[in-house]
Amino acid sequence: MTLALQLRDFRLTTAEILYHLPDHPAVLQSYIWQEMDLAPDYPTLHRFLAFWKREIEGPLHSVRVSHAGSLIAPPQWRHVDVSLTLH
Repeated sequence: MTLALQLRDFRLTTAEILYHLPDHPAVLQSYIWQEMDLAPDYPTLHRFLAFWKREIEGPLHSVRVSHAGSLIAPPQWRHVDVSLTLH
């Protein structure tokens, strides 16, 4: 399934979600969400955030999103200037 998604340009997406604790609104809690999603629209993340707003009591403060580049790519070759040996 993952390879099929990658071939359709889905990438591993990570979101750091900061939200207010329901019982202590001045305190922020962090939640890390990770899923295969399609940048730049992020439909899976938007569905999750809509679920959060509808079903979870902790109001959202902020969401920071990052995604991996292409996971399917040719091997990379790099010239090394120095080679060190450790015993």
